[in-house]
Amino acid sequence: MASKPRIKIPSSAKVGEVIEVKTLITHKMETGFRKDAKSGKFVPRDIITSFVAKFNGEEVFRTTLHPAVSANPYISFFMTVPGAGEFEFIWTDEKGETWSVKEQLAVS
Repeated sequence: MASKPRIKIPSSAKVGEVIEVKTLITHKMETGFRKDAKSGKFVPRDIITSFVAKFNGEEVFRTTLHPAVSANPYISFFMTVPGAGEFEFIWTDEKGETWSVKEQLAVS
């Protein structure tokens, strides 16, 4: 299970400026290959499988995550600012559970 995602975007940007967007979600990303020390049984797989970033409802970044991704996935990407608007970030695990966060981007 994941906890509240963290997002870092500039407090404001200029139209046409390239900004870096940083995201981090706390999640153990259990691969399913590790054995429990006490029982000797495999710990069930539990991974986030996808991440999508939207700006004003339009997808600007997407990636697929796999079992080889470390715990607490950190994802960053760059984009050119088209204007003021709202980011929406969505993480989805293999069971269909989602976590989302919205952040406003101001234009100066």
